[in-house]
Formats: sequence, structure tokens, C-alpha cells
Amino acid sequence: MSVKRSVLFGALALALAATPALAGQAKPEQAKSDSKTPQQAQEPGRWDEARKKAIDIGAQPARDVGMSRREIPPILQKAYDDPYSLKGLKACKALSAEVTALNGVLGPDYIVGNAYKENRAGKLAEAGGKTIINSIIPFRGLVREVTGAAPADRAMNAAVDAGLARRGFLRGVHLKQGCKTKF
Repeated sequence: MSVKRSVLFGALALALAATPALAGQAKPEQAKSDSKTPQQAQEPGRWDEARKKAIDIGAQPARDVGMSRREIPPILQKAYDDPYSLKGLKACKALSAEVTALNGVLGPDYIVGNAYKENRAGKLAEAGGKTIINSIIPFRGLVREVTGAAPADRAMNAAVDAGLARRGFLRGVHLKQGCKTKF
């Protein structure tokens, strides 16, 4: 058990060390400053997102061997059970609240005309971290199947797909009803 813990903590430390690269930190002198940089002030959730990614990458071995599991959020389970239900969603405010709740779990929806921005350094750090973490467990694919991690990931992916379908459906109903409420 101590070997698993040491591997897990080493992987987590590696992932957390990559956090500045994931967040797109450009200059080391900015990290030493106690005040927020202009880039951080413009994108307050950027550090949180990078930290979440780093923790997720570091926790992957624990999920692979069955020591940790991700729970499907209730809103996604509801979407999985019946993505096209309008039960209790006749009013515009109710539709808007449901779409907002889905946005909270799925992230922001697609926006027409939005320019795609990619943080190359962050993507490289993320890919490198995932490669190192995923190489820790020999026969990882087989281990994931035996421990139930792979089926759990497939269930989570199916719930996310249902959530995306539900959000699109509800946005269409919202538009069709002529609602003016915002998401």
C-alpha cells in the first residue's frame, strides 16, 4: 500500500508543479508578485481551471486502481435518464435555470463567432503530465477494466453526452418559446 501512496503523491506533486505552465504563466517575475497580474485579472478562473486539471491528472492513478471514483453529478444523471423531458420546465425561468445548471457542470456552451484560443504551453504541460502519470501503472488498460475505472469513465462520458444533448434541446425549446431570459 505504501508504494501506491508514494506513486500517487509523486504523481500529484508532478501535476501540481506543472500548474503554472497549465495556467499559461508567461514570466517568472509575475509569479513572485503578491498582486494579480493583468492577465489574471482578466481571467479570474484560469488558475482554478489549471489547478483542477493538475489535480485531475495527479489523481488518475488512484482512479485507475479503484482507490477513487468520480461521481456523476445529479443534473447529468437526470439528463442521462431522460434528456428530452420537459417535466416542470414550462416557464422560461425554469428552462433558463436548467440550462444554467448544465452550464455549471459542462462548462460554457458554444458561442458563434468566438475565436478559438489555445494555450500551447499549457497543452504541452498537460500532455506531458498525462503521459508520465499514465505510464506509472503497467498494463493500465487491463487494470482499468478489472478495477471498474474504465466502465465508470464510459458511464461518465455517456452522462456528459446526454447533458450536452439536453442543453441543446432546452436551448432550442427556450428559443422556440420566445423566452428572453438569459443563461
